[in-house]
Amino acid sequence: MAEAAAQTGLDDFGSDSFREGLEVYCRSVTEEAELNPVGAFAVPGAVQSALANRLRVVDWAARHEQVAAQSITAPIVVIGMFRAGTTLLSYLFDQDRRNRALLGWEAGVSAPPPTPAEHRAGPRVEAARAQAAMLEQLNPAIPTVHHEEADGPTECISVMAQDFKSLSWEAITNVAGYGRWLLGADQRSAYEYHRLTLQVLQSGGVGGQWTLKSPHHAIALDALTAVYPDARLVLLHRDPVVLCASVCSLIRTLSSTFSDADHTAYIAEHWTAMLEESVRRIDAFRSARPDIPVVDVSYAELVERPVATVAALYDALGLDLDATAAAAVGAYVESHPKGRFGVHGYRLADFGLDGDALAERFAGYIARYDVAREHPRA
Repeated sequence: MAEAAAQTGLDDFGSDSFREGLEVYCRSVTEEAELNPVGAFAVPGAVQSALANRLRVVDWAARHEQVAAQSITAPIVVIGMFRAGTTLLSYLFDQDRRNRALLGWEAGVSAPPPTPAEHRAGPRVEAARAQAAMLEQLNPAIPTVHHEEADGPTECISVMAQDFKSLSWEAITNVAGYGRWLLGADQRSAYEYHRLTLQVLQSGGVGGQWTLKSPHHAIALDALTAVYPDARLVLLHRDPVVLCASVCSLIRTLSSTFSDADHTAYIAEHWTAMLEESVRRIDAFRSARPDIPVVDVSYAELVERPVATVAALYDALGLDLDATAAAAVGAYVESHPKGRFGVHGYRLADFGLDGDALAERFAGYIARYDVAREHPRA
């Protein structure tokens, strides 16, 4: 915290809601993550960067009264599932320039907010692009598994990490203690900070309908909807057997940048359990809050018929995918074929997982949502 204050020249972190999560995470990293030299340098830096942006956001909001007047109205929020096409859908939404995504660069450097001229170009965008390139140099497997553009949509967890209630900290370091704490934590403050950040960003003059996404939302729907009561929720579905293998591969790839230890067994156990808990919490929320609609979208349909699926989704949300936006979505799909950064290969056996056992474990979910089965590599 002292380093972040020295870096920014600011000292007001706003609410102390972040303190417990910060303390739990630092303890968990120290005791469990087994960081390598890269991790020992990069992870404290990531913590400091999160705190520094929090300082900038709180300061900007305090000094500019127009921030509090910003209304975040009926955001479209893609709530999951892991590895089920949330990134693809967010990029398709972003082709409609009436929409306003949370961009990768601005999630980390949110103040001053961008003007329309600075939104997708400029020094801060280039700095974020260079930082991503450096990470991909350290671990060339990352873009194959998960690639985001600095000026493209990113996960809400990048902002929520600044309240230290975010799955992003688990994605880069294997921290069982922090993971247990997070599932039991009241996450409302993370969403309140998230809303403040969106208000700051919106106050710069870049308008549009907010389109947001993160699988994290699946474990915190009560908090999400308490802060955004008019949010329009979208839930993506994909074969959970494939999801388990894919998310385990993603986490192992990301965390292997920062630790040389073999966390395979932990990753397989923890992240399959996290998927199961996500399903359980979504079902519990839908049962308890039938007044809040959730639009279900099939991953298979999205991949096979992206423009038609987006058009149907717009219709379900009470929106119109006009001809210009539809053409932009189609052009994006044509110019961004799957696997352009390489094929993301993963096998269940690499994580000691059994496809039949996973299918049985998620049988209720598969039947409930009529999820199309795929054929993961054993």
